[in-house]
Amino acid sequence: MVPPWLGNSRHVCQASHGLLDRTCRRLSRRPLARTGEECLARLGLYCFVADDSLPRPGLDAARTLAPGEDSRDLGFGGRVAQQTRNRFLNRDGSFNVRREGLPFFRSLSAYHALLTMSWPRFFLMSALGYFATNAAFAVAYLLCGPEALDGSKAIGLGPRFAEAFFFSVQTLATIGYGVLSPNGMAANLVSAVEALFGLMGFALVTGILFSRFSRPTPHVTFSDNAVVAPFRGGRALMFRVANERSNQLTDVRARVILSRLEGPSASRARRFHELSLDRPQVVFFPLHWVVVHPIDERSPLRGTTPEEFEAADSEILILLSAMDETFFQTVHVRSSYKPQEVAWGMKFADMFLRSEDGLVGIDMRKIHDLEPVP
Repeated sequence: MVPPWLGNSRHVCQASHGLLDRTCRRLSRRPLARTGEECLARLGLYCFVADDSLPRPGLDAARTLAPGEDSRDLGFGGRVAQQTRNRFLNRDGSFNVRREGLPFFRSLSAYHALLTMSWPRFFLMSALGYFATNAAFAVAYLLCGPEALDGSKAIGLGPRFAEAFFFSVQTLATIGYGVLSPNGMAANLVSAVEALFGLMGFALVTGILFSRFSRPTPHVTFSDNAVVAPFRGGRALMFRVANERSNQLTDVRARVILSRLEGPSASRARRFHELSLDRPQVVFFPLHWVVVHPIDERSPLRGTTPEEFEAADSEILILLSAMDETFFQTVHVRSSYKPQEVAWGMKFADMFLRSEDGLVGIDMRKIHDLEPVP
C-alpha cells in the first residue's frame, strides 16, 4: 500500500541490475525479464520515493547534514547570520547574543541562575540572602514595639536591633537558646512566619546544593589556537581537546562547522559548511584528542589563504558531545575559533610523557603549546 503522503508521485528506486538478477535466480529460478522492476514486483519489494517538492513526514525532520553541505544559519536566524561581524560562540561556549524587551521577572530563571553561577558567587548570594532575611525580620520585631521580645535588656535603637537580629537567627535556624522569647500577638505571628520561612528556605538551599553537586558539568579544555599544519601529504585544520577532570568521558563525538562570507563583494552572504573529520568520534577519552579536518578536494577550505580566511570573517564552530560515566548522562561542550586564533604554518608540540614503567601520560600544561613547521 502506498503511503498517502506519496500521492501519485512514486518511482521504483534504482538498484543494481546484477544483484536483482542473482536474487531473482535464487528465489524464483527465473532470469530477470527486462528490468529490476519486474523482479521487485515478484518479490514484493517496492521502494517509493516522493517528489522533492512534497512533504515527507518523519523523513525530512530526521535528515542529517552531509559533510561540506550548507547548513543554513544553525538556528541563529538568517538575518543575524548575514549581518553580524562578531563571533557566534564565545570561547567558553556561551552564545554571543543579546535579548531585550522582556520584563525582568518574566525572563528571570532563578533556579537556572543558581545552578549555573560560579561557586564563589553562589556562596556570596546565599550569605547575602541569609543576612538580608534576618535583618528584615529584625526590623519586623522592632516594629512590634519595645516589649515584643521578652527578656530583652538592650537600650537604644542599635542594641535593640542587634538583639532582634540574633533572635531572628535563632528563630530562622530553629535553635532557641531560651534567653529571649516573643511577647504579644504581633511578635508571635512574626516568629511563626519566620519559622516557616526558615524551614522552606533551608530546604530549598539544600536542594540547590544537591543539584549543583549532582549536575554533570564537563571541564573540557580546548587549545588556545587551532592550527593549519601538514597532514598526510597535504594540509589539515586541527585543534586539541582534553578532559581536565579525572572522570571518564566515553563515546565522544565532534561536529565542526565553518562559518564565512562567500560570493562577490556586492552580494556576499554568510554560509555554513559542516567540515568532514578524519575521526569524528572516539570511544574512549583518557588522554587528549586532536580533531583533524583534512583540507582535500572536498573541503571548503581548499586553496584558502590566511588573508582570505580573515577577509571572509570566518569562524570555526565546534560542538562536542560525550557520555559522562559518573552521572550516565550526555554532556555537551561548545567553543569556536576566529581567524586571529588560527595559526597557519604551525603545529602542536608533543605533550606525551615518557616513563620507565611504560605508562602512557600527557602533560596538560603543553596542550596550548605550538611550534613552527620545519
